[in-house]
Amino acid sequence: MQNVEKDLIATALPYWEAEARIVRRFFNGKPTREDHIFWLKAQLWKELHPVDGYFTGLQKELNTLAASFADIDKTIGRHRYHSLLQQLTQEFNHYVLMADVLEYLLGRPVSAEDTFQLPQEKKLGDIRRSYANSGSSVDRAAVLVTEGGGARMFREGRKLKGGRLEKMIARAMEVVYQDERNHYKEAAKEAVRAVRNQQDLSRMKKTVQEISLRRVYMRNEMFKEPLSSKEIQACLTSPA
Repeated sequence: MQNVEKDLIATALPYWEAEARIVRRFFNGKPTREDHIFWLKAQLWKELHPVDGYFTGLQKELNTLAASFADIDKTIGRHRYHSLLQQLTQEFNHYVLMADVLEYLLGRPVSAEDTFQLPQEKKLGDIRRSYANSGSSVDRAAVLVTEGGGARMFREGRKLKGGRLEKMIARAMEVVYQDERNHYKEAAKEAVRAVRNQQDLSRMKKTVQEISLRRVYMRNEMFKEPLSSKEIQACLTSPA
């Protein structure tokens, strides 16, 4: 087998670029205040419930990390612990930045009731958990490759220009993009370890495609469906 990393990234790329097109179409379409409020509320839910999609999200990860504090330099190295702390700080900062934008739009403090999980996000979470909990290292690695959609949403959002609102969105997107722009490369390198033969690679690519397609529909719903189903399929079948 030749360059599994590139093969996996190439498999996911059309789906990531479909996400990018959705975001571009939305921002170029002169969205209303209510349109912005809608996607921000949905994104805030995602920021608070990363990876596994459970309602404990960041809180669960923080509790786990706090519980292992006494094990530093025993069963968990101090550098590893510090890295995990940094990851959690980054994730929470993403929530802070997006919540600041929503608060500006609402004209009042943001509350927990201001976030919601959309139906397509729930479907995405369900399918990701089913693969993550399948017992297969191939499936788990595939889930990681799809995480974040190649940061395409943030790559597009950071380009936004205009007034105070647009500048706030662009600043938040820039921070998230810089934090996450290389995650997919790191995930692809990790995934290589789970691929032992062509059958493993085929299984992983199929899983990447299935999850990535669900991500596209999640993102399209979040941004008030700027692309039709036919346009989405055209994105996925057109040459790169």
